[in-house]
Amino acid sequence: MKANGPFYTVRRLLLILTGAFLMAFNINTFVRAGALIPGGFTGITLLIQEVLQRYAGIAVPFSVILYILNAVPAVICFRSIGKRFALYSGLMVAVSGLLTDFMPAMFIEYIQLHDTLLAAVFGGILNAVSISLCLFADATSGGTDFIAIFISEKYRRDAWNYIFAGNCIILILAGYLFALDKALYSIIFQFTTTMALGFLYRGYQQRTLLIITGKADEVYALIRDETNHDATSFTGIGYYQKKERVMLYSVVTASEVNRLVTLIKKADPHSFINVLKTEQLNGLFYKRPKD
Repeated sequence: MKANGPFYTVRRLLLILTGAFLMAFNINTFVRAGALIPGGFTGITLLIQEVLQRYAGIAVPFSVILYILNAVPAVICFRSIGKRFALYSGLMVAVSGLLTDFMPAMFIEYIQLHDTLLAAVFGGILNAVSISLCLFADATSGGTDFIAIFISEKYRRDAWNYIFAGNCIILILAGYLFALDKALYSIIFQFTTTMALGFLYRGYQQRTLLIITGKADEVYALIRDETNHDATSFTGIGYYQKKERVMLYSVVTASEVNRLVTLIKKADPHSFINVLKTEQLNGLFYKRPKD
């Protein structure tokens, strides 16, 4: 599918709108049923709403607080990462905020849960699905994702540990102001989201390929053309056949592995491919532009 073509644009819009609906539905059902505090700006928004309602008697719409919190990060991403990326992410924030405030009661009343653990687990799964849809559309759900991607793109540093620390502070405040058990259940919600997101979306994960082949040039051309990544060759002896063989070493994103392995096996049916999980990567690594 051609990037920035009409079908690609329609696909992005459908994924984002679906993700926005699922996120709003999740907030109005699982999250509110369990009185949970999710991570990121969504959690901060719910926390501010609860504080204002409980201690000041002021009911502020979810969307108003969410938009204010996202304004500065969105502008920074618009200027630094990419205009379309920021605009599509902004659309996700705008639609999910409005749907959270104005979702018809029939959707909210459809799920009536009285078990906080069930709300935390299934709410975390649904939250991961909505975030994954945005990531598949080359956008984000806004909030702390804006900050994490900006730091990653600008300074080539992993910001997720800082985001996790910020989420812990939110949960500590929630436990102090309200109930400790809700904060602990919220940790289960975030843990479930993280695990499910790692399973659903692998665009930020890397895999190391060790490919022993007799068609090194042809296999390297596939790696280069399909992923835009490079490879390094090592020459050795295959002791079974006592023949010289070439091993190609390359690192690609996890989402590219299955298609690439299929193409390599077609080019060289006798190739031997070992796929390793890459825990940490230092050095130049091609990242597809966000815009």
